[in-house]
Amino acid sequence: MSEQNRQIIVVKLGTSVLTGGTKQLDRSKIVELIRQCAQQHARGHKIIIVTSGAVAAGREYLNYPELPPTIASKQLLASVGQSRLIQLWEQLFSIYNIRIGQMLLTRADLEDRERFLNAQDVLKALLDNDIVPVINENDAVATAEIKVGDNDNLSALVAILAHADKLILLTDQPGLFTADPRKDPQAKLIAEIDQVDEQLKALAGDSVTGLGTGGMATKLQAADIAGRSGIEVVIAAGSRPNVIGDVIDNHSVGSRFHPQKSPLEHRKQWLFGALPAGKLLLDEGAVKALLNSGSSLLPKGITDVEGHFSRGEVLVLCDGQGKPIAQGVSRYNSDALRLIAGHHSQQIITILGYEYGSVAIHRDDMILK
Repeated sequence: MSEQNRQIIVVKLGTSVLTGGTKQLDRSKIVELIRQCAQQHARGHKIIIVTSGAVAAGREYLNYPELPPTIASKQLLASVGQSRLIQLWEQLFSIYNIRIGQMLLTRADLEDRERFLNAQDVLKALLDNDIVPVINENDAVATAEIKVGDNDNLSALVAILAHADKLILLTDQPGLFTADPRKDPQAKLIAEIDQVDEQLKALAGDSVTGLGTGGMATKLQAADIAGRSGIEVVIAAGSRPNVIGDVIDNHSVGSRFHPQKSPLEHRKQWLFGALPAGKLLLDEGAVKALLNSGSSLLPKGITDVEGHFSRGEVLVLCDGQGKPIAQGVSRYNSDALRLIAGHHSQQIITILGYEYGSVAIHRDDMILK
């Protein structure tokens, strides 16, 4: 295979795929998926695994203990199960003489620009040395504030880190349907999708098995994030024969989300992983300027500032009803923004005695929701 035809592929495997809908990891299903990955690895493609299943592996190893429904209990299971899970991946990939490298990530590793770049360098080094990265969220230590929250969105952020060509979200459903196929026999698979819009989001249902933390809604979020970064996304059934190879070879499989023709420049893409430190409420004029004119945010358009944050931190921008419309890096800290909110840019230096430019958030440091 020529260098031009080689692709970087992120394969996300949900708990329902790894367990086959049971309470324990299904080794036969996992080894079949690894066989498919090994086949593509041998063709020259770079494969990255984003795996769920640590909590399920922990429950199985501890013989399904009765534990209180607390975060500590889940972290206990993840702590025990993560080592079991990575051992399983290592053993099964070794059948094909493929080495793996483990990466455990939290939102804190992705929201900070420097840590984002460090994670990116590690991922590239693994791929350059023909090592398959096996990635999971670090549930054993992550708090609610630093969790990505589900491995669908984590896989989209990993795809951005890796400059991936494709993200394959394998689940217990064949793809996205026009209605819930479990309830409506007339439901049809949506094979080709150009944009994730509100109508499409309304079609997304919940996880079938209830074993994982993500459902179809989180897969749509992941498809939107990756697609806006120029990455093709396919949602497909993990049980489908040769599903990984067929997706890579562009056969009609599952629901295929086409990447945006004008993706975000790479320096903006880390914003998807950033946890906002505060919130700005905007007036109608500012909202229209951001959404329709590609404008920067001026202090004049800010009606309220929520939270305490420093200059350079990421903020979520909301319309008058509190609906998030964008996310971006603030040029000013929270105290300064409260003083200049609602004022013209020419007044900044008079009000503050200094300025960091005429805008509160520059368009180059902003992504729309």
